[in-house]
Amino acid sequence: MKLTFFGAAKAVTGSCHCLEVNGKKILIDCGLQQGRDEHDENALDFAPSYIDYVIVTHAHIDHSGRIPLLVKEGFQGQIFATRLTCQLMSVMLRDSAFIQESDAEWQNQKGKRAGRPPVEPLYTVADAEAALQQLFPAEYGQILDLCDGVRIRFRDAGHLLGSSMVEIWATEGGVTKKLVFSGDLGNIDQPIIRNPEFLDEADYVVMESTYGDRNHEIPESYVESLAQLIDDTFARGGNVIIPSFAVGRTQELLYFLREIKHQGLVKSFPSFQVCVDSPLAAEATRIYSGDLRGYLDEEAITVLQGGENLFTFPGLTLVQSTDESKALNMDKSSKVIISASGMCDAGRIRHHLKHNLWRQECSVVFVGYQAEGSLGRRLLEGAKSVKLFGEEIAVNARIVNFQGLSSHADRDHLLAWIQHFSPAPQQVFVVHGDAPVTEIFANTLREMGLPAHAPLYEEVFDLAANKMLAAGVELAPKKGSFTSDGSRPSNAYHELERAAMDLVAIIHASKGSPNKDLKKMTNQLRAVIEKWNSVG
Repeated sequence: MKLTFFGAAKAVTGSCHCLEVNGKKILIDCGLQQGRDEHDENALDFAPSYIDYVIVTHAHIDHSGRIPLLVKEGFQGQIFATRLTCQLMSVMLRDSAFIQESDAEWQNQKGKRAGRPPVEPLYTVADAEAALQQLFPAEYGQILDLCDGVRIRFRDAGHLLGSSMVEIWATEGGVTKKLVFSGDLGNIDQPIIRNPEFLDEADYVVMESTYGDRNHEIPESYVESLAQLIDDTFARGGNVIIPSFAVGRTQELLYFLREIKHQGLVKSFPSFQVCVDSPLAAEATRIYSGDLRGYLDEEAITVLQGGENLFTFPGLTLVQSTDESKALNMDKSSKVIISASGMCDAGRIRHHLKHNLWRQECSVVFVGYQAEGSLGRRLLEGAKSVKLFGEEIAVNARIVNFQGLSSHADRDHLLAWIQHFSPAPQQVFVVHGDAPVTEIFANTLREMGLPAHAPLYEEVFDLAANKMLAAGVELAPKKGSFTSDGSRPSNAYHELERAAMDLVAIIHASKGSPNKDLKKMTNQLRAVIEKWNSVG
């Protein structure tokens, strides 16, 4: 009985873990990497014939996006997920495949002129369609006999419509172990969906840590805070540009904007226009408007019972064609534009940024996590200019990080969730976080008396014996990683980053040390800081 980590190991995307029981190999998630995560997504880390089953925690591409590649290369087994996750995957995987094909076509157009050989897409729409034929939908709470010695159950993770944590009971050689994979744990009190469930017991927990080092800055009211931001921007004559994940976050924003319209909170322009510029978001919104029994929170149910639509209101436009998208930037009237991708690394949002970033009267509002190396992260970190479509664009717009809209649990809620297990797990594996964050959160758990560590890529763990069988490897950042000013970081810089991670871990481990030791360390660090400040 073994567990191998093939993704999201000291990285925040690309979730992929493999459980081996009684000769069967079960993947929990098979996602694409995004931003500056550390591995080449164009190759699977195992032969597809190696895998017997796939379990998907939720539909986001960093958890499901390599499944068509798995099928393309020969996987023929069943893919298990909740009913709503299956529905959302049906649009998200097709969209991802379309992007893969479009990117390959664009690269080949450039490559042909340069004399380079043609490239193949990671997978095609046909591969995505084939993968969808292998989906097996389930409901929350339903226990499934997966194979000999393995039972699974999906529980509500409160992150995205249909998102789940997975309970797995595995029996081998007369030994039974219960594993819990948290998936992405949701923030509390989100609209539409319910709060994450608490679980009582597990021998092993594989736990996300996206915000394991900090808490969200939650506004008193999402609705009022967003309305004020829109009002202020419109008063200056600007647009509000919101990079947003097409599935989940966009629907949440529409829910808030419906309420803003209903209450008349934007005083400067009450009849303002909201444009959702994402065909994928439009498709997902239709799913969000379908049969959601067993998935909605009480507030959303009350709205529906009152005869209202959760996501439509006067002034809403769902943009479909490329020409319609381009026309938005020709229209000088102030408006809210919601567009993908959420991290600004692809899609129509890049065109809207090109036309609005340089305008002081505009606002760019981030409402989700921005991975290291992504354009969104660079903007949040204060980039003065960025290159879009070969053109240098000044960053003059107001950049706002609206963390109150996060769909991920923050540090305190992650801790509350793991502390609910009684007795404590034998081991907590901390995954799905930036490298320093996984170490910080694992150390926090250890300080609480929980056995925890952040596994490396390809680490293998013996679950029956509760010991590591093979240490993982530290992966170098993948090609194309950039610093906040758009330049490529050197190897020396990455060494410096790793040293900083080690220092942070030492500082956290020093909590509770004698004051004289802490004072000595502080003085030494200040001396180093002063030295390098003087050099700069």
